[in-house]
Amino acid sequence: MTLSDDTGEDTSAVVQVEIISDVMCPWCIVGFRQLEQALGMTGMGARIRWHPFELNPDMPPEGQNLTEHISEKYGASPEQSAQNRAHLQELGKTLGIDFAFSPDSRIVNSFEAHQLLDFGLSQGLQHPLKLALFEAHFGTGRDVSDRTVLLEIAEQVGLDRNAAEDVLSNGTHRDRVREQQAFWTSHGISGVPSMIFGGKYLVTGAQGADNYAQILRKTAQEAAA
Repeated sequence: MTLSDDTGEDTSAVVQVEIISDVMCPWCIVGFRQLEQALGMTGMGARIRWHPFELNPDMPPEGQNLTEHISEKYGASPEQSAQNRAHLQELGKTLGIDFAFSPDSRIVNSFEAHQLLDFGLSQGLQHPLKLALFEAHFGTGRDVSDRTVLLEIAEQVGLDRNAAEDVLSNGTHRDRVREQQAFWTSHGISGVPSMIFGGKYLVTGAQGADNYAQILRKTAQEAAA
């Protein structure tokens, strides 16, 4: 199995997978881990590129309690919200994801995280940065809207801290992220995860390893024909 950023030499043995995603979305990391399982099942490789999507672009800097947010946005009762989190935690265990939900879990604004991810792409480190952000948010409950936290994570995966700080302070990637978001929404993307295989097949939601394996095989067979 091969997983890499969208950099380096291309090869027909590896399927390009574009993933439109928000680090706030638990189903995005679930879908990715299922894709990893599918790659293991098929013995195939993937070149991963992450694209920005904000589930809550108007989220204020202080964020919002997760249970309160789910109630307001989806009409779920506290009991339903707790059941959904418990389901995610059980599913996460089968995929190596530790969803450390608590009564104090919060949804935060992810726009600066997306700017940092766009910078990470230019440095060949987008993929490890994305996974580190997922782990920080869901695994340890860190505030990934906090610039200090973002810079610590950036440095952790190998990005130059000063360069990352310049990106966030000067907003050098802000317009690029807005343009990418507008591109995907104008092409009908309204929810995440959304994955595009080989530039042809769009799959929305976390579809499970078996379904991803079928799509990977189909995409690779057509590319080789």
